[in-house]
Amino acid sequence: MLGMIGHTLVSFIDNIMVGQMGTAELAAVSLGNSFVFIAMSLGIGFSTAITPLVAEADGEKNIEKGKQTFNHGLILCTVLGIVLFLMILAIKPLMYHMSQPEEVVALAIPYLDLVAFSLIPLIIFQGFKQFADGLSQTKYAMYATIIANVINVVLNYLLIFGKFGFPEMGIIGAAIGTLVSRIVMLGYIWLLLKSKTKFKPYFERFSFKNIKKSILKKIINLGFPSALQMFFEVAIFTAAIWLSGVLGKNPQAANQIALNLSSMTFMVAMGLSVTAMIRVGNQKGLKNFKELRRIAFSIFILTFFLDIIFALVFMIFNQELPRIYVDEYDLVNQIDNLEVVSIAAKLLLVSAVFQISDGLQVAVLGALRGLQDVKIPTIITFIAYWLIGFPISYFLGKEDVYGSVGIWLGLLAGLTASGILLYIRFNYLTKKLINQSI
Repeated sequence: MLGMIGHTLVSFIDNIMVGQMGTAELAAVSLGNSFVFIAMSLGIGFSTAITPLVAEADGEKNIEKGKQTFNHGLILCTVLGIVLFLMILAIKPLMYHMSQPEEVVALAIPYLDLVAFSLIPLIIFQGFKQFADGLSQTKYAMYATIIANVINVVLNYLLIFGKFGFPEMGIIGAAIGTLVSRIVMLGYIWLLLKSKTKFKPYFERFSFKNIKKSILKKIINLGFPSALQMFFEVAIFTAAIWLSGVLGKNPQAANQIALNLSSMTFMVAMGLSVTAMIRVGNQKGLKNFKELRRIAFSIFILTFFLDIIFALVFMIFNQELPRIYVDEYDLVNQIDNLEVVSIAAKLLLVSAVFQISDGLQVAVLGALRGLQDVKIPTIITFIAYWLIGFPISYFLGKEDVYGSVGIWLGLLAGLTASGILLYIRFNYLTKKLINQSI
């Protein structure tokens, strides 16, 4: 959980520090990151294929099988990181044709260049992380993300505000902090894993001559649908950013605040989703399907109770949490800041409602990935987010209907539909496996 939160914490820190400069800067970070989040969802979603395959091999005590998955997965993650970076550079000009505020676009373009490049070390890091997760060694990725966040905070402070003789670079300083912290994060986890006895067999005698088309194909077949699942969810939240931008810079800044806070709680559920993927993958390797189902439901229940706590926090502190992101004593931007806080407070109430469905859907999705069931869940996520959620966001999110709140009501509908349908799928599959094993 802490390892997953670490990724979002970089964005959380950037948003708080940039928010002190004004709502236009905060909206620009939101717009720039919307492109990065889509690419990141594809990269991280694809890399998740490594975990259940390594976990299954670990359950079978088959080191060579796990090593092949790790080596092939790392190569694919490296190629994917470079491709995603180039893809963002190619589609960047779309910003000028999305009806976004001009001042926001002008700030977002140079910010995006640097943050997009940081995707390369981030996706390669994910390859190492998912491999370590598959061996049930989740703490090393946590250490790396903690160090990365410390570096990000320091560089943000020095470069955004120009402290201790450093130039005042604004949101470009935030982008540099993100890039450097992700490079350090990758270098650290590589050195750490390579030095540990448990991982040494997996790092020995690597050669490109040992790359096999069949293994690459297996990872791609599992990783591509997983990437699409994450893409469909992240893309609807990205669409919410763009729809908010049509309403103006203040609704877009408010949307970014609510989205960032919701992402923090979501990453807790995402951490439990990884746990479900690992443990279900282990039991699949052992062919113990009753224990597999028991473990999965234990994780679902834990996710449910944690999300109730988060929902209560959002409901009780919906007025106070958005104030973290803005400077209340900034008289020049005071009216804009008050509007942003007011809108974000309403969005957090909607977010409080979908905490439970959002957490459960990602936990169940992790369990299904552990079963290596990815094709049907991909169809389910597309239906839930784009045939149910997005149309509601689009029609209710217009300025003359419910505005920003309407956009988030669509998110609520999509996440709820996804949670229900994915649970039905998992329940059906596990009962079938148990009956077949009797």
